[in-house]
Amino acid sequence: MSAPAPSPLAIVDVDPGKTPARQDEILTEAALTFVAALHRRFTPRRDELLARRDARRAEIARTSSLDFLPETAHIRTDESWRVAPAPAPLDDRRVEITGPTDRKMTINALNSGAKVWLADFEDASAPTWENVIGGQVNLIDAYERRIDFTDPGSGKSYALKPAEELATVVVRPRGWHLDERHLRLDGTPVPGALVDFGLYFFHNAQRLLDLGKGPYFYLPKTESHLEARLWNEIFVFAQDYVGIAQGTIRATVLIETITAAYEMEEILYELREHASGLNAGRWDYLFSIVKNFRDGGAKFVLPDRNAVTMTAPFMRAYTELLVRTCHRRGAHAIGGMAAFIPNRRDPEANETALAKVRADKDREAGDGFDGSWVAHPDLVPVARASFDAVLGDRPHQKDRLREDVAVSAADLIAVDSLDARPTYQGLVDAVRVGTRYIEAWLRGLGAVAIFGLMEDAATAEISRSQIWQWVDAGVVFENGEKATADLVRTIADAELAALRAELGDEAFAAGKWQQAHDLLLKVSLDTDYAAFLTLPAYELLD
Repeated sequence: MSAPAPSPLAIVDVDPGKTPARQDEILTEAALTFVAALHRRFTPRRDELLARRDARRAEIARTSSLDFLPETAHIRTDESWRVAPAPAPLDDRRVEITGPTDRKMTINALNSGAKVWLADFEDASAPTWENVIGGQVNLIDAYERRIDFTDPGSGKSYALKPAEELATVVVRPRGWHLDERHLRLDGTPVPGALVDFGLYFFHNAQRLLDLGKGPYFYLPKTESHLEARLWNEIFVFAQDYVGIAQGTIRATVLIETITAAYEMEEILYELREHASGLNAGRWDYLFSIVKNFRDGGAKFVLPDRNAVTMTAPFMRAYTELLVRTCHRRGAHAIGGMAAFIPNRRDPEANETALAKVRADKDREAGDGFDGSWVAHPDLVPVARASFDAVLGDRPHQKDRLREDVAVSAADLIAVDSLDARPTYQGLVDAVRVGTRYIEAWLRGLGAVAIFGLMEDAATAEISRSQIWQWVDAGVVFENGEKATADLVRTIADAELAALRAELGDEAFAAGKWQQAHDLLLKVSLDTDYAAFLTLPAYELLD
């Protein structure tokens, strides 16, 4: 085979003094040529599908309803098809840990005792150029067992355990909506999803096969089976390009948008040679409900985030349908996130929170899920105990078909079935959490500990979306105050002043607090609702 032509991709807007270490090892001519090929072939279709999202949202605004697709009924009623059997490294997924791909997290996640590590280039990683390139370096170093880390603050050293004790890596690239401004073709940025997928796959597909594993992916923020079809076409092309067998790639799709919940079977069908499961991404799912039905009137107004537990009827409908769908088609059903951060300094509060985590994981295992997510290594044994109690020595429980589950289209959007209302404190909390998360994101941090929870971008999306919805709906809180733009500004200004007093003028000025405050108000109060707050935030990211 003749050598590929030099890549036409341009690396732009990178300060020569801030070029990430070992960038040349990642952005090789061959790797960039592959990413350019992906961009040329698939970005036009990506653009069409983003436009389709806008059209579908407009239809939801008009009808305040969603339904299963009549044109794909034949896929749902055909009992014969199944996804490909899971490869051995993905057969037992009873505990999965999530987190960004910085060097310390890479070691800790691989060593955590979890079966899978979701190595995140998406919501738990602010897409600075340093994070984009550094994450790729860290994963290669981990596979080559040349990774170590010494914490400059504590002096503690970290190193990998033996290979057989390490978690299987499943990489989550960025969602379709985000571009990578530092890689351009004829002035057009390459989608971040293609950059993250392309660089990782090109450098590691054969390396992983040599280790007895494979290139495995989590696909975020999918909104339709047509978007799953695009990913499948990318996988087919990529495997042919590097000369590995079709079906080597495996993908787990996050059902974290309300529209995708109506197309679970179709999504598995489109990816059936490459599918390994679906995941109940609960925080983004709530964000998606608010985003799509934000102007649908009182029946769609969500209460405070923490009041929407997984026992809410519309959330039960979503998760039980996911388990039934997956097991009917031979796929893994993976449960949602336990975001609690254990606090060893407060044993009483710690045990109260751990009891809630246990109850959540017990419920998931009892409902038929094959595994679940945690955000902290200390939660791995807690989640594992819940699934061990149900699974025993079995790797999964796909034989539980959950044929008792019957979910209607209306059940999935029955938000008013939840007996809870927005509270004034809920508004204050949304402002406080949103401000803190956005400030950290603008400094390059995507996974942030806030008030005892590990939060990612979905946190800020829920916060600002609920503020927008409550103001738009004119919600009146229990204290008699009405949600207005002026009230939100007053709370946000008070929070900014409190942060300045808490941190001191020097530390406050060194942060991104004013930018975070301003951006939160913009995406919470602008009449023209931004589809994702990370789009305007990315313009502010160094």
